[in-house]
Amino acid sequence: MMKQTFKMSAFALVLGAGAVLSAPAALAQSAPVVCPGYTKGKTTLVGERTGKKVQKAFEFYNLDQVNEALNVLYELDPSDDFDKAYVQRFIGNLLAAQEGQGGKALGYLVDAVEPKVLNDLEHAQTLKLLGDLSMQEEKYTGAIKWYNAWMDFTCKEDADTYTRLAQALFESKQLDKMVEPADRAIALYEEPNKNPYVLKLTSYYERKMYPETVAVAEELVRVFPQEKTWWSRLGFFYLLVEDYKKGLSTFEMAYNQGFLEKENEIKTLAQLYQTNGMPYRAARLLEKHMKGGLLKNDADMLANIANAYHQAKNFKTAAGLYAQAAAKSSDPEHYRKQGTLLMVAEDYRGAIKALESALERGIDNPAKVHFSLMEANFYAGNFKAAYKHVVEAKKDRSMRRNASAWEPYIKEKAKNRGISI
Repeated sequence: MMKQTFKMSAFALVLGAGAVLSAPAALAQSAPVVCPGYTKGKTTLVGERTGKKVQKAFEFYNLDQVNEALNVLYELDPSDDFDKAYVQRFIGNLLAAQEGQGGKALGYLVDAVEPKVLNDLEHAQTLKLLGDLSMQEEKYTGAIKWYNAWMDFTCKEDADTYTRLAQALFESKQLDKMVEPADRAIALYEEPNKNPYVLKLTSYYERKMYPETVAVAEELVRVFPQEKTWWSRLGFFYLLVEDYKKGLSTFEMAYNQGFLEKENEIKTLAQLYQTNGMPYRAARLLEKHMKGGLLKNDADMLANIANAYHQAKNFKTAAGLYAQAAAKSSDPEHYRKQGTLLMVAEDYRGAIKALESALERGIDNPAKVHFSLMEANFYAGNFKAAYKHVVEAKKDRSMRRNASAWEPYIKEKAKNRGISI
């Protein structure tokens, strides 16, 4: 939460002093209380002795001599309840405007409002200040108390106050109570303000109420369409509720507007293309941003792009990318996948070379690679080599049945060609 420093105007510091300090009519404020049936009472004034001291403190304050003003006020010990509350309020206001004095200011301001003897305007302003100052000092339960006290006393509604109240409820872990003040803030702001929307969304998200989270995120995108962050977040929220079509359309619209700038956003869009049956688009997207530098040009990324091309049935292209991945990683699995795809593409010589590289690098489950090498050599007309690999494949129980079925076929083909194996 951002801290705020309270710099009070001279008028605000002494508002309500009446005869002691006169204020221009232009600064007159609206009714402090708007409750039904409210009638403004008689304004109470400070006594003459207290008034003189307050005047002196005010003069020091006008000269930016705040400490001197405070020293004058500290000397006062009025017996009258109103005078006492008034002085405590003045001290609290001055302290609130000083760095690091928020906690001390709170004490004076609480003492000023608790007797409920201040004039209505002064009382209302002090309740609001107590809420704001409690937020600054991270005393969130207190902030909730004082903001509610201000609303109860004045019967007023204020968008900023509702927003701060929702923030205080979040900070105090009262997540279920955040939505109502956030909604009131949204309704009251003349110009849309994203903060109450974000607080409302946070309340739902933290409580794992994902459909409600999606609804608020949709509203954020509608009301603030130029805020690029909310497009991708809405897309991610769609994934939470497994609405992959809306997730894809949202990410795609964000991408077309230039709003996707992060590695994980591009990867997510690519994943959504694949999930929605568009692997070629996924491959092209990843390839573009790998070449552009946003995505790493490493073995893992090359293998991911290869996998997308494989799904799109671009076998030669996929095999070439697995070859590039293998060159960076020496991972035998990359060589195996390259070889398997080259075999599908009927490049048997290339397949044999890649599959042999997988064996040389100690691939797990070599029997499967021997079986693939048997096939590649068979179709390449290398029957002796095919037979050698079928023998190796038969040594593995899981491959024995399939390999045994091929063995007589290889022998027959070799015999027909006059080849001794």
